[in-house]
Amino acid sequence: MGVTKRFTILHSNDLHGDFLAEQTPDAQDALGGLALLSGYINKVKAEEGAENVLYLVAGDMVQGSVIDSEFKGASTIDMMNYIAPDAVGLGNHEIDYGLPHLLFLEKIASFPIVNANLYIKPFDKRLMRPYLILHRQGMDILVTGILTEKVMDAIALDSIIGTFVTLKAAAEEVGVICNAHKDNDIDLTIIVSHIGFESDVELAKLCDPAWGVDMIIGGHSHTVMEQPVEVNGILITQAGTGSNQIGRFDITVDDDTNAIVDWAWRLVPIDSDTVEPDQGMLAHISAFKDPVDRKYNAILTHFAEKLTHPQREVETTLGDLLADALADYCQCDVMLLGAGSVRVKEMGSVVTLGDFTACFPYDDSVTRYTVSGALLKRMFARFMRNANRDGEGECYQVNSSVRATHDDASDALASLAVGGQDAHDDDLYTVGLQGYHAANAKAYLDVTPEELTAGGQPKVVTTSAQEVLREWLREHPKELRRVEGRLVYR
Repeated sequence: MGVTKRFTILHSNDLHGDFLAEQTPDAQDALGGLALLSGYINKVKAEEGAENVLYLVAGDMVQGSVIDSEFKGASTIDMMNYIAPDAVGLGNHEIDYGLPHLLFLEKIASFPIVNANLYIKPFDKRLMRPYLILHRQGMDILVTGILTEKVMDAIALDSIIGTFVTLKAAAEEVGVICNAHKDNDIDLTIIVSHIGFESDVELAKLCDPAWGVDMIIGGHSHTVMEQPVEVNGILITQAGTGSNQIGRFDITVDDDTNAIVDWAWRLVPIDSDTVEPDQGMLAHISAFKDPVDRKYNAILTHFAEKLTHPQREVETTLGDLLADALADYCQCDVMLLGAGSVRVKEMGSVVTLGDFTACFPYDDSVTRYTVSGALLKRMFARFMRNANRDGEGECYQVNSSVRATHDDASDALASLAVGGQDAHDDDLYTVGLQGYHAANAKAYLDVTPEELTAGGQPKVVTTSAQEVLREWLREHPKELRRVEGRLVYR
């Protein structure tokens, strides 16, 4: 064994604008939030020496809070500038405010954002910085990033931007970067990915051991792990979602073999029992929080009781309500509301404007299409299939006129009724789709754009689903929903 050096690698993923600490049930302690997270990172740097500590973020810093939505991600970037991560990978939600805005956010970031497989296709140029080499303790650490295929969904209408989206192509991109820098005597190679845990495992299998990849720090699937897994000699880990915890690797690297010779990992809770909050970060958060609070504390509506959305793969009471509201306004037989559009697990009974904005941060158009019963059945069969219900698939909530049953044993749609009548292949039905889902209908619903429009001229019924929902909620106080068998899996 040659010269060895010890490093601590801290990592987060899917922070989703989780700026503020939560209170524990007894209100004695705080949990999560960027002030406590920053305090923990500072504590580790003081204990281990700043030169020996890396902080990496595996995508989806933005989206998921009122503050982030109000400032369109700029608040998140500014707060991350305060924390100063060593490298950040792109996630699919970094594209949510549009590609030009992503480039704006990159410009205001004072930390490096790395991605190897997002390309400007006509010019064969990578859009972002593809890799970073950090020099620490006389060792060279290469960090590169790989993005989920779902980024293509967010920019589906932009024909000049593309990615090497297959895992095989993504692995080859990693190989290009690793091979190009072998002469630099890279001691440690880390991929910050945003493709989900299962895809990370497949990516590791595709990596040539000669490339020297040591570690994949992932995101997107919000996986909480007891310990990393090792696949093809590569350690794979993830740290759940939000700022309530942080992953911590303590590793020893051999300078001669350029390999990790010893490691320990743990998921560290970020709470007031673990660390004191960073007071500077608290002040920094207040500069964004205070004006947002003044605007968003107004009461929008009351529900009869709290509504929930614990899991997007199944029918939920909150999903039912929002799908009903859009179906009511759009006057459609079937409303397919993207379940991932609902970003909170519960809301109510008192609902402020801030609560609603955090719940439904994505603004998008809604278009009404006319489709045959046969096509409608194919759409339901596609999103209700077994493989789609894995935490990474694109699922839907539906309005009250729909009853759909999926048989898991045969992995087939067993029945579909609309308005109390079985759907017949030759009958016509109106279907509401958000613009994002219409643009990706082939992947999500197994329907081509041509098939969507074959039944008649589509109509854009609103350019802002968010505005429609906000107005509907104001006009419909004391609403109540129960899970009633709109989507059944048996």
